[in-house]
Amino acid sequence: MDDSLRSRRKNEHIQLALDTYQSAGTDFDKVQLIHQSIPSINKNQIDLSATFPHFTFKYPLYINAMTGGSERAAAINKALAQIAKACDIPMAVGSTHSALKDSNAEASFTVVRDENPDGIILSNVGADIEYAKAKRSIELLNADALQIHVNAPQELIMPEGDTQFENWLTNIQEIQAHIDIPVIIKEVGFGMSAETIQKVKDIGIQYVDVSGRGGTNFADIENQRRPLKDMAFLNQWGQSTVQSLLEAKLLNTDMHILASGGVKNPLDAIKSLVLGAEAVGLSGYVLKYLDEYGVEETIEHMKQFIEQMHVIANLLNASNVSDLRSVGYVLAPELQTYVEQRSKIINPE
Repeated sequence: MDDSLRSRRKNEHIQLALDTYQSAGTDFDKVQLIHQSIPSINKNQIDLSATFPHFTFKYPLYINAMTGGSERAAAINKALAQIAKACDIPMAVGSTHSALKDSNAEASFTVVRDENPDGIILSNVGADIEYAKAKRSIELLNADALQIHVNAPQELIMPEGDTQFENWLTNIQEIQAHIDIPVIIKEVGFGMSAETIQKVKDIGIQYVDVSGRGGTNFADIENQRRPLKDMAFLNQWGQSTVQSLLEAKLLNTDMHILASGGVKNPLDAIKSLVLGAEAVGLSGYVLKYLDEYGVEETIEHMKQFIEQMHVIANLLNASNVSDLRSVGYVLAPELQTYVEQRSKIINPE
């Protein structure tokens, strides 16, 4: 694909992500948290920082991977970096493949580090990339971690998609073995199964972002780009973020679980933490707000989002992320049935 076509595709993805953004309910609405009437802590005693072996997030929130590789993407990444810096939250860039193929696209990614020199920045490559290019992607941003995105449904629906998957796991294993920053295996909105989480754990991966169905829908986006839109039957493919977190809970793994996909308010974010996530990623939610209101209002909105997460934690009598994992909750019948059926497969007697 030549550079102009690649840039056009990036811009199409941005516009379609905005056009198809849905504020409707998700599986988060099927999880009820149990209110505690007499909290034993004050709001100013709550510390929701997320501590990992390689870094600490001041808040359990980050701006997740979105874009890069075009002039419009550069402007968005600059704005997102400003928001991340002002709110003191980490940020991931979109796939750096365009910059690895064309040096002219590098600035659309490096602008993030330029704007936020001391922030936690995550670079991003696909699982089809070999170690040398992954290393270059890290160097491009002086990245603190590397997301490796897995997006098989998107590639299969995308008109110009790469459907060669046989080397994905080998590539991930090689990258994991040779770099000294965290590797995060990240879905792109189709969710993760317990089997997938176990598969990457077996090759040494410590971090996954389950990124479930309910947020930016790349099946729908790529169907919009198909001349006949003839694969719309896959638009609801995959597991939701809630289902993916329940899969990880059934696996009872000691991996670091990150959650994204369909988080539309602070309550959804807290529910993700209750269900086992250590931090929560926002992408389409931030992009849509930025597009409508601009940088300064988005900064204030995100600060309010974080503040409201603390309010909810107080209502649950939880002083930290660890306490949130002990919060009581009730699942809607269809989610409870999902857990029961999957438990028989994941943990057979």
